[in-house]
Amino acid sequence: MTATHAFQLSPCFLQNSGYRLRFGRRVLCNLGGGDSTVVSSDRGSGHGAPLVKEDEKIGSSIGGGNGHVVSTVGGRKRSVKVDTLPIEILWDDGFGTASMKDYLDSAKDMVKRDGGPPRWFCPVESGPPLEGSPILLFLPGMDGIGLGLLMHHKTLGKVFEVRCLHIPVYDRTPFEALVEFVGQTVRQEHASSPNKPVYLVGDSFGGCLALAVAAHNPTVDLVVILANPATSLERSQLAPFFPLLEASPEELHWTIPYLLSFVMGEPAKMAMGNVDKKLPPGPMFGQLSENLTALLPRLSVLSDIIPKETLVWKLKLLKSAAAYANSRLHSVTAEVLVLASGKDNMLPSEDEATRLSSVLKNCIVRTFKENGHTLLLEDGINLLSVIRGTCKYRRSRRLDFVTDFVPPSQSEYDVVFSQVTGWLQYCSSPVMFSTLRDGTIVKGLDGVPSEGPVLLVGYHMLMGLELPGLFEGFLREKKVLPRGLAHPELFTLSSAGEFSYFDYFKVFGAIPVTPSNFFKLLATKSHVLLYPGGAREALHRKVTGSSEWMGLKSRPGLTTSTVVFMSKGEEYRLFWPNQPEFVRMAAKFGATIVPFGTVGEDDVALLALDYDDLVRIPVLGDHIRQKNREAKRVRANMEGEVGNENLFIPGLIPKVPGRFYYFFGKPIETQGKEELLRDRGSAEELYSYIKSEVESNMGYLLKKREEDPYRSIIDRAFYRLFSAPVQGVPTFSP
Repeated sequence: MTATHAFQLSPCFLQNSGYRLRFGRRVLCNLGGGDSTVVSSDRGSGHGAPLVKEDEKIGSSIGGGNGHVVSTVGGRKRSVKVDTLPIEILWDDGFGTASMKDYLDSAKDMVKRDGGPPRWFCPVESGPPLEGSPILLFLPGMDGIGLGLLMHHKTLGKVFEVRCLHIPVYDRTPFEALVEFVGQTVRQEHASSPNKPVYLVGDSFGGCLALAVAAHNPTVDLVVILANPATSLERSQLAPFFPLLEASPEELHWTIPYLLSFVMGEPAKMAMGNVDKKLPPGPMFGQLSENLTALLPRLSVLSDIIPKETLVWKLKLLKSAAAYANSRLHSVTAEVLVLASGKDNMLPSEDEATRLSSVLKNCIVRTFKENGHTLLLEDGINLLSVIRGTCKYRRSRRLDFVTDFVPPSQSEYDVVFSQVTGWLQYCSSPVMFSTLRDGTIVKGLDGVPSEGPVLLVGYHMLMGLELPGLFEGFLREKKVLPRGLAHPELFTLSSAGEFSYFDYFKVFGAIPVTPSNFFKLLATKSHVLLYPGGAREALHRKVTGSSEWMGLKSRPGLTTSTVVFMSKGEEYRLFWPNQPEFVRMAAKFGATIVPFGTVGEDDVALLALDYDDLVRIPVLGDHIRQKNREAKRVRANMEGEVGNENLFIPGLIPKVPGRFYYFFGKPIETQGKEELLRDRGSAEELYSYIKSEVESNMGYLLKKREEDPYRSIIDRAFYRLFSAPVQGVPTFSP
């Protein structure tokens, strides 16, 4: 098989060879034979003038809204420059199109003896990145080929300038020289674009190299990502066998790659990389079987990647790298993200991740319980998703949640709404209604404006259970992603743990609730999701001490006002502060406000343990109080229940699931209503109206859901069995 790769040449490439290179060109190398071609590069080499002008701008990363946003305030026009990432929502990131088989095929063409030293290359499939993208340097594992990111080349290449380090099979460069080689590239990139971070992704051995480079360059803005770093080599499960590997006779060396293949990674995970997960079980397992069968004859390539003499050298290099990196961990000041596999049979990666997080100054950990040592070549991990979900993607010195946001891709949509929250989607079968401008209620989201700025203001269900259905509905029907303003604690939940449901919230646009973030989202004509009730509304109490009544206004189709008796707890009760600031901010940008209500939490779970119950439990209660003392407060200056934002995870008892209903009211225009900015009384009046509309919307749904013949999951299951998918199950007529 012929493989073609692009090599982006660096000034430190062949530094001691006597060759002189001209930069600003990409070299396309046909590794299967034939001539290399030099073509012009629009990206430049990154070693001359900066690739883009480093300006501080207010902007959005969601496609659309380019140019200038003009808002009129008191007769004065204010222009806000927008710097957007031109990426469409649900873009094709190419993830899942490559597999371990492709790695072995490409590696076969890259192991040929060329006599050259270590060098950088840019994968062709990465393509040119978006303007202003930071550079990402991949440091390979023990193989040294540099193709360890093969499954992520296209995905990462959209928002990074990807360069991979290639260490030829017969190269014998010592570890200290490799540290200097990579460090020189890092310093040159930093000098070229001092306002942009430099990313180092180190896989196994490359993790030791990345830490050593970071220790030597404390003044450079580095983001270091380590995948099962080999700093734990001394505690490796294979350490007792290293002398045997070194002493094995040449005649038996061909068996070693096959033996190592059983501990390198999870075979099924490696073979699942390009399997279509949407297929029925039969065809899907057929593809998996074909991939596993295709891998076996290709494993012989491993003996070419690491011949006997190279294996002996690499083991010595690995020991030197681990000792060197461990002795300098105290000097690492960079941001560090450690990715650890739960089934790593070569290194104790989970334990090592815990150790590194306690030693390094700025380190967080994400674990992947079902993956093996070759984490980046296995199914189940999209590296760009992990980087964004841990808030590590930025294009300047400081993370900007608006300008640095990368919209979710189609593959991320498929993973989240089928594998992560698919069970909730199936059980709750969300159904949505909206109101047209003439007051007509329709099924679907036709009544919600497609063009921003739009402010969606509504009720927060218990534990935010309504969020997956809301995001999925907007993405599927309108190709619009509401940016949810979230409690700051969501972004500081834990420095260690599995890549989880909460991380995916950040991938799908969650942003800390601050005035500046709110301002920038509206300035960039985004759809903004706001819950004035915040965490207090989403974390209910069982009983409020006295019966609560909530009067709800009548809606079309109801002959009398609906009144909901709140005797079971606080579901459907609003905890809004008496602060109409979001109304005034919306008016500042002429945003359309859409009040909405959601119901259904009482149909899926019963609140068994609330905050008052949990704090009475020994040990657990002390832990919850301590965590709340350390937590960031959004409503520190508010009194009463509205200001009570104690955070906890309630104890729930599942019910036979009912259904989630969403009702978006008639859009409220603020364009041209300058009195809302000047007159606080007018703003408070509109605020009260919006609150009453949210209550009224919930009252409408609570009344009308009694007419839904498919409210029960049992009835829906029978209907789906013969008729329709989740979104096709009928409901009541509005």
